[in-house]
Amino acid sequence: MKILVLGSQGQLGRCLQDQLSATDHEVTYHCRADTDITNFSETSNTLFDLRPDVVINASAYTAVDAAETEQSLADHVNHFAVDNLAKSCAISGSFLIHVSTDYVFDGNAAEPYTENDQTNPQTVYGTSKLAGEIAIQHSGCRFVIIRTAWVFSEYGNNFFKTMLRLGAEKESLSIVGDQIGCPTYAQDIGRLIVELLPKIEGHNIQSEVYHFCGDTPCSWYQFAEEIFSQAKQLGYRIPKHIRSIATEDYPTPAKRPPYSVLNCTKILSYTNFGIPPLETAIKRSLQRICAIQDDLKMSD
Repeated sequence: MKILVLGSQGQLGRCLQDQLSATDHEVTYHCRADTDITNFSETSNTLFDLRPDVVINASAYTAVDAAETEQSLADHVNHFAVDNLAKSCAISGSFLIHVSTDYVFDGNAAEPYTENDQTNPQTVYGTSKLAGEIAIQHSGCRFVIIRTAWVFSEYGNNFFKTMLRLGAEKESLSIVGDQIGCPTYAQDIGRLIVELLPKIEGHNIQSEVYHFCGDTPCSWYQFAEEIFSQAKQLGYRIPKHIRSIATEDYPTPAKRPPYSVLNCTKILSYTNFGIPPLETAIKRSLQRICAIQDDLKMSD
């Protein structure tokens, strides 16, 4: 299959490069310098020139707090650009795989969210992402929308890497302990997408919204504890003390969902995909960081 990955230098984009490199697909990777999705004509021309079978949109505006004061930019990237991309896919015949977020929900549930649960975003970011989902559904293209949450990896900026950095710098840390979600390894999102490609090629998957996240519900505090537990085994410096604090003790411009666990039954029914335990995902990411650092030392 001919595949176009947009946002190839972001966290998920780089993980997709890792996962797709082991396949026989003909893959073109475009970062913002190659195709800026906010340039509607440029994006459309890219699709009509390349005519990919599948477009994977790994680009997005993800600055949750900044979006509260940059609503126009968040809307342009997460809504209007996605609308243009989906309509272009409909015209070119390309299948669109788009990644969305748990922030489309208000976080007030008591059990894992299914795809049929009522959306109610509480932030500019979540509202812009939901608008992008709706635009895709109305575009006429074939698609899969994957909602995920708490994404981390060895690439980019994320909670996992922030904890490693702060753990090396500080003796004690205070981490929010009353927000619950499922940390999701971006490499696993990439692996899932690769497993879906034969289903897409065979027209054996419905154009719908699907949920995918890690298998371990926990708080940010518990996530940090597991990060430091695994990091210590690999010789990383970790803080001597970490303590759990309440959301109200760590105010942010954008409201965080207190509960954002996603029910993944629907998407997993299409594959034999096994979600690894959180400790395994963290360990794999730490090992990749070590490998990257070793490669950099060898190249110096």
